[in-house]
Amino acid sequence: MDVINNWKIVILLCLTIGLAPFVPEPHIWGKLKWMMGGATGMQPMDWFDVLLHGFPFILLLRLVFLKLKTK
Repeated sequence: MDVINNWKIVILLCLTIGLAPFVPEPHIWGKLKWMMGGATGMQPMDWFDVLLHGFPFILLLRLVFLKLKTK
């Protein structure tokens, strides 16, 4: 449980898994643009990619929410 509550590890996950591959654009960014365009032609593997590359950002949002909640 300490791992998912560690800011440094979560930010590192966002910068590595969340944004990989970096060229020509971050993978999650391309998938989000595809989804915003209607997700036409997305296969199950594409949805898994969204989950895999998006999960670190979900953890980061969770940490931000918990930090704001405790204030």
